[in-house]
Amino acid sequence: MEHCGRHAAANGPEDHGGQVALPPTSVHGVAVFGVGLDAETRCAHYRTPLDVVAIRFKCCGKWFSCIECHRAVADHEVVVWPVSAQHQKAVLCGVCGHRLSVREYLACQSTCPQCAAAFNPGCALHRHLYFEVRDG
Repeated sequence: MEHCGRHAAANGPEDHGGQVALPPTSVHGVAVFGVGLDAETRCAHYRTPLDVVAIRFKCCGKWFSCIECHRAVADHEVVVWPVSAQHQKAVLCGVCGHRLSVREYLACQSTCPQCAAAFNPGCALHRHLYFEVRDG
């Protein structure tokens, strides 16, 4: 998520009495929430060819394209995945639908282990927003 390509949402939010509600987009059979999602999980916030992952958030168990989508759609604060839960499948490859554990994702060197699709290496700069990480 190195560079943020801000674009207008393809499917805008509906206003339900002051609360924003967006229907999920099916990505390889997984309901992914976000703003302006395409078929490979790119959103209004991150739209480069490499922005093809969705994250299952610890706080709600729902899949979102990015933290900005979670902030725009969810009605609660983000809870990061603790180190003790790195075995949980919490990352979705938008290209092939493979679900990676947090541990697999953090070790994959920005490449899907199933289909070899490239993920945005800039996402490493934001991993602490989704996962508890320990340096060293």
